[in-house]
Parts: sequence; C-alpha cells; structure tokens
Amino acid sequence: MSSISVSKKQLVLEIKGKAKIPCNLKRHLSPRTVGTIMRSLPLEGYAHLMGKNIAYFETSIDSGIERPRKEFKKGDVAFASSSGSICFFMADSVPDKTMTPIGKLAENVDALTDLKPGDVFSLYEDIG
Repeated sequence: MSSISVSKKQLVLEIKGKAKIPCNLKRHLSPRTVGTIMRSLPLEGYAHLMGKNIAYFETSIDSGIERPRKEFKKGDVAFASSSGSICFFMADSVPDKTMTPIGKLAENVDALTDLKPGDVFSLYEDIG
C-alpha cells in the first residue's frame, strides 16, 4: 500500500543543475486548481523573482482563482491565476494580488535565494 495520500501529492521542485526541493501539493486547499496542475505535470519554465520574497515560473495553465488568499508564509506554494504562474514564497509575504494556495515546500526553502537569471524550474511528481 502506498503511503502517498490522495489529498497530498509529493512533487519535486528542481532548480536545474542546482537543487531539488520536496514540494507537497495539497488538494484540500484548492481541489480544482491542484487537479489541473497535477494533470499538467511535468512543468518547466524560467525562474523569476517578484521582489525578495517570491520566486515563480509561468505555465500555460489556465485556472481561475480558487479560495483566494492574500497572506502567505515562508515555504507556501500558490498559483497566480492572472499569469498562470506557480509561486514559491521565500519569506512571509502579502503580495499585491490574491492567489490560490496550493501547497508547501517541505524543506530547503533557502535554496531559492540563490536563483540567478536564466535558472530553470522543473516541477514533477516524486516517483522515487
């Protein structure tokens, strides 16, 4: 029997050639959005920074806002419906736009502070 629950999906956020960060998507936070993202995996895109607190990459996912939130904690993962971006919070933050909460980085959040222009994020299911 697998220890992976239906409500929590274990993924890996990889900064290509630099780091692998365990990432959990939690279906109970936003079931429709998390389902759409899971069906779209694997995802890849250039890493961007929004100020000093948020790292993100754009996707082609088109999903409206679900259970919107304005405050996020370090390690939170959110979906920005306005740009189709998956966002990773490097510090407690109140972004300008409301976002859909979708999960949490399990550890090693500080690896995001070493991002450089041209770095590539890859998000995929942890099948190990």
